[in-house]
Amino acid sequence: MGLSNLGIFHTVIGIIAIVAAAVDFIRNGKIDLSQVTGKIYFYLTLITSLTALGLSKHSGFNPGHVFALFIVILILVAYFLHSKQQGNNKARFFENILLSFSFFLSLVPTVNETFTRIPIGHPLAKAPTDPIIGQTLLLLFILFVIGSVFQFRGQKKLINQYKIVEPDDK
Repeated sequence: MGLSNLGIFHTVIGIIAIVAAAVDFIRNGKIDLSQVTGKIYFYLTLITSLTALGLSKHSGFNPGHVFALFIVILILVAYFLHSKQQGNNKARFFENILLSFSFFLSLVPTVNETFTRIPIGHPLAKAPTDPIIGQTLLLLFILFVIGSVFQFRGQKKLINQYKIVEPDDK
């Protein structure tokens, strides 16, 4: 498999982040930064994305580095919205979509690296352009869109359930 020490650390931390997000999706229907699993996702995704900047199959800055930086921006903005915009329903919508999108984007290099390395000696894909990678990412994108719709609808329903209706002043 040929992973460096940084690559092994990056992979282990990344797997824990993905598992934490999956647990949060199952428990809460979203990545919830107020829960331990959401905090684990946030911090470990930040570490994973930053360590990705030190990894490269090809020398120099590459698309994987762009993904990593973009994920960092997404989770930092979501964290800002979570911590500074409490009680703002629109901020919650953006926070949820940013965290979900960061999760989806984290799966892109994960699928690529996993499919081109495992099983050892006979990987599922020979290159990032292999159809199985594209098909898997398409399926994950469809699940992301469906999940986002369910998150939006669930959040909208929750907001409407607790909305206080003001009496008419007429």
